[in-house]
Amino acid sequence: MITIYAKTDQGLVNLNEPQTGCWINIMNPTAQEIESVTNLGIPSDYITYPLDLDERARSERENGELLIILRVPVFQGHGSDVPYTTVPLGIILTKNYLLTVCKVESDILRELSVSHTKSLTPAKQERFVLYTFLRTAQKYLSNLREINKTVDILEDKLQLSTRNKELLDLLKYQKSLTFFTTALKSNELMMERLRRNGMFVNYPEDQDLLEDVLTENQQAMEMTSISSNILSSMMDAFASIISNNVNSVMKLLASITIVLSIPIMVSSFYGMNVVNLPVADSPYAFLIIFGVSVFLTMMVFVFFYKRDWL
Repeated sequence: MITIYAKTDQGLVNLNEPQTGCWINIMNPTAQEIESVTNLGIPSDYITYPLDLDERARSERENGELLIILRVPVFQGHGSDVPYTTVPLGIILTKNYLLTVCKVESDILRELSVSHTKSLTPAKQERFVLYTFLRTAQKYLSNLREINKTVDILEDKLQLSTRNKELLDLLKYQKSLTFFTTALKSNELMMERLRRNGMFVNYPEDQDLLEDVLTENQQAMEMTSISSNILSSMMDAFASIISNNVNSVMKLLASITIVLSIPIMVSSFYGMNVVNLPVADSPYAFLIIFGVSVFLTMMVFVFFYKRDWL
């Protein structure tokens, strides 16, 4: 799908045809859509590179046209094997157009398309790139907060759990944090390379915005590292807790089995087909046997209770 935006006093509006200074957003394009974009003079490789989900963050320049590939976070749902992952987002800067290419629908591009920030305009391509970087870093931080909230809920469930389900759920979020760590590091290297090449020097405001971007990205990296270390330690601890919970259940069941076996054992003696059993001829035989069974059961119960086996 191809969507074309242009800046007006009311914000970004949709266009039917490309014009100079517009933003062309390409999401999961078909072969025909890729061909229509290459007819504008865009190298086809610049369109297909970001569609590779394994593409790393980097920048590339060819014939005056710049390709920037950024790894952005994507939420796939809590039921997914990896709830939060990252995908490449391509930003192509040409003399007349600014293009973005992504395999999936990105919240970052959607937020930019409805943004009312006055300084956000596709005509100022470098500033648009910086705003994309900034929204990406902020999205990482937002997703990290959601991951931490979910992990806190799973932590409460795990304290009494005897199953592996909650532990496996934690493993899914550990995978997400690993993807985040790798993506944020590669994004930082790519941004530093662009800065060294003097890309963001045309406007003083861009310098300040770049510092904000690098600060937000660094904060996201540190937050990801802390969350990953805490989650890794937590998984090791809760693996032992689950094992202890299972042992406690088995201990309780074994103790109950022994306690209940006392009256069964006493009654089984008097159920044998033999003669001359004690108090067998007494009219109070049942009450005596019942009392002995209760007494022995209570003795064993008290003993187990004091030993903390119940």
